[in-house]
Amino acid sequence: MRYEILGPLRVIDGKNAKTIKAQKVEILLAALVIRSDQVVSTDQLFREIWGEKLPRSATASLYVYISQIRKLLRHPRTETSPILTRPPGYMLTLGSDGLDLHDFTRLLNEGRAHLRNGRYEPAVRSFEHALALCRGPLLADVARGPILQGFRTWLNEAQLECMESLMEARMALGHHRELVSDLYLLSTEHPLREAFHRQLMLALHHSGSRGDALLVYQKARRTLREELGVEPGRALQNIQRTILTDN
Repeated sequence: MRYEILGPLRVIDGKNAKTIKAQKVEILLAALVIRSDQVVSTDQLFREIWGEKLPRSATASLYVYISQIRKLLRHPRTETSPILTRPPGYMLTLGSDGLDLHDFTRLLNEGRAHLRNGRYEPAVRSFEHALALCRGPLLADVARGPILQGFRTWLNEAQLECMESLMEARMALGHHRELVSDLYLLSTEHPLREAFHRQLMLALHHSGSRGDALLVYQKARRTLREELGVEPGRALQNIQRTILTDN
């Protein structure tokens, strides 16, 4: 069995992909998967499912939801479930089951190590494989508690780091011109992310578009001043000076 949490939650059992239509049950399983092999207290689960507005039937409803998840995940041959009761709450045990989150973090760490050591082609492969696991937002509109909200924040940041590092590795391989359109898109989607502006300036400069590279700096500087009241960081300023003095 394999759990996939880097997008809409699903459980892969052989050739079958199981999804949960009941929103509260989906939130409960998502919280247990994110904290797999750790005990999640009933109070934490209450907050994930209902936020601050706890109904009187919360305890009874949680018991029903746990029963539904146990039935969904029960192994046909052994009749056992990976959902265990462990005071003060419940725990999902992975055992030999897979989890896409673990694959993502492994690939990200491999990519980081390759990039640090100048192994750019394997770094590109690691980052590309990591990003391919990300299928979309997880319960984007209904995450009420700190487990799901914190995970979503972490995943967004990890994906951006992965994308930045992928661009870095590709540029180190000399693919500047091919990256210009992607970096324009990324810098537009994430206007406060200075790394994408810096990478776009480098890609344009190495593609012979010095003027366009300097225009990117001016636009980034204007955005940062208007949105945050700050000047560009040292890395972005250094790239601008390098381009200005490069004859």
